[in-house]
Amino acid sequence: MPSRFRGTGVALVTPFHKDGSINFKCLGQLVDRMIDNGVNYLVALGTTGESVALSKDEKLAIIGFVVDQAEGRVPIVLGLGGNNTNEILNSFSYYDFDGVEALLSVSPYYNKPSQKGLYQHYKMIANRSPVPVILYNVPGRTSSNITSDTTLRLACDIDNIIGIKEASGDLEQAMRIIKNKPEGFLVISGDDALTLPLIALGADGVISVVANVFPEEFSGLVSNALRGNMKRARECHYNLIDIIETLFVEGNPAGVKAAMEIMKESEANLRLPLTQVSRATYKKLTGLIEDLVKVNPAAEKLS
Repeated sequence: MPSRFRGTGVALVTPFHKDGSINFKCLGQLVDRMIDNGVNYLVALGTTGESVALSKDEKLAIIGFVVDQAEGRVPIVLGLGGNNTNEILNSFSYYDFDGVEALLSVSPYYNKPSQKGLYQHYKMIANRSPVPVILYNVPGRTSSNITSDTTLRLACDIDNIIGIKEASGDLEQAMRIIKNKPEGFLVISGDDALTLPLIALGADGVISVVANVFPEEFSGLVSNALRGNMKRARECHYNLIDIIETLFVEGNPAGVKAAMEIMKESEANLRLPLTQVSRATYKKLTGLIEDLVKVNPAAEKLS
């Protein structure tokens, strides 16, 4: 099972119409484009998918739609986490896990649990989850870091925890996990810009944001790095690095949705409290994308 999640996963955005409703047509096209361009698996309802701004019914509709659209061509991962452990456990009863192969569970945010609390939180989730669990450590969003010791303890103690999406930005922490992890436990980059160095250190791939825009290019970077073709991987990395950095200047997924609009893939609509990127950032992204793929985005889309 863990090998199914080696390579490039994509944290899918949730496309919206201008009125805020879900644009399922664009979502279906996004799923097909990702699969047709070589990604290895898809993550629905992650933070990039604005899951915290979706209702329960919308979440159920989205995961069902993504599973149906993928038609078994790639594994599907469900984003399901939060800062209320019991609520996560209760939610298992209303999700249909048919077609879902793993859970990506972001660490609790805002209430800043201790390492003991993080361990017990994930232990309860993993013991109740009908599918394997991938931890998600992103202290920049949660204000709470899962330390390497806690990650390794969870990896060794609980068979149903199969990996971690590590987005702390701390390469030393990632190295401690990679060096001491049990065999088969996945270390997955949660930061597009650090994916190449993490794979060089022994990581297993990425759950990517930029791949929503450039799936072929970024999955090519990852596959070349995993095969040891670092020269080609570096070329891909440096072709994309300025775009990757700019995507996050005004937060995620505002940047990636702007880039998708520039590429004429979907509109840059978000749900409050998120808002579209500034005119300056949109203009910079447009220039960077033109340099990379020679597109001619419509100026009237600038907000």
